[in-house]
Amino acid sequence: MLALILGAILYRREHLAVSAEVSSSVEGEIFPPIQLNTPAPDLSLKDLEGNLVSLSDYRGKVVLVNHWATWCPPCRAEMPDLEAYYQKYAGKNFVLIGIEAGDSLEEVRRFVSEQQISYPIWLDTEMIALAKFRTNSLPSSFLIDSKGMMRAMWIGMVNRATLETYVTPLLSP
Repeated sequence: MLALILGAILYRREHLAVSAEVSSSVEGEIFPPIQLNTPAPDLSLKDLEGNLVSLSDYRGKVVLVNHWATWCPPCRAEMPDLEAYYQKYAGKNFVLIGIEAGDSLEEVRRFVSEQQISYPIWLDTEMIALAKFRTNSLPSSFLIDSKGMMRAMWIGMVNRATLETYVTPLLSP
């Protein structure tokens, strides 16, 4: 039984992580997204306080959903840029939601505290969000407009230059 559990954990980590080489980001380089034009999935998960939260709660705002995990090096590497962007635009009809893929509440809380992440973090212990967004890559980010339509996705890391280029124009009135 223990071997099956360990095997499942290793399989998940091996198949979800995007290699650092594929997703490495050069500071200031702009990474074009894959363009989308589909409705955002109907998704409800729990936040770090145990509250049930839904993507539909943010209708009317521009939302950047970032799928990540505590053990994922590229995910960790992009977090300072995500945090800085969130701090700059949080009051401008924008929200960034970090959806953590599979780790325990205690582990995620500790990580978020150590990294000083202030944007909302949701827990995806059963990998529901990854399935609904049809991705198995970490990190991956999805841009949702104020009408609830997915407009863009990035597989791998994003940086501030990329966010300024592709997200900021949607924030303009």
